Amino acid sequence: MENTIINIGRQFGSGGRLIANEIGRKLGIHVYDNELISKAAEQSGFSRELFVKSDENRSLFSVSSFFSSSRFVHSENYVNDNVLFKIQSEVIRSIAAKESAVIIGRCSDYILRDMDCLDVFITAPVEIRKKMVAERSGLSDGEAAALIQKKERTRSTYYNFFTFGDWGQASNYDLCVDSSILGIEGTADMIIDFGRKAGKIRI
Repeated sequence: MENTIINIGRQFGSGGRLIANEIGRKLGIHVYDNELISKAAEQSGFSRELFVKSDENRSLFSVSSFFSSSRFVHSENYVNDNVLFKIQSEVIRSIAAKESAVIIGRCSDYILRDMDCLDVFITAPVEIRKKMVAERSGLSDGEAAALIQKKERTRSTYYNFFTFGDWGQASNYDLCVDSSILGIEGTADMIIDFGRKAGKIRI
């Protein structure tokens, strides 16, 4: 039987990570996010720090101080994000081939577009998200708003660059949901129910 793969895209502060973890707990499957970076680093020979930097800011990095092996050394001693994205894509596809999983972000809906996955985008009103971010990070309302703008600009730039698509556009997903209506657990339950009725969650 084909594995169940749930790809979660989310607005910053919408509770997407918490919902993904709740889905994973309820279904008894792994949730991959930061762990995915570690796996990519381990398989490629690059240090984890390089993948973190790539996640934070899409650009060209000098990697002379980051190599943990010479497996991927380039003659000019530089590696761009296309190489890192390819490595991470291979990790995502390897996970999807071996097990059922919830995968957060990393363009996983695009990378696994040839598979029968459940693609979900989680949103919430900006005022709700500002409150969540401010409480979680100890920020003022204005600081939380600025952080949300920065994070979402980074996510949309990353996604749009590698997929030639439009991050957060409803037509890219099977389901778009406002997490503020049902809360973390209620949203997780609703996604699971939708996925089973749609035949995309088979566990």
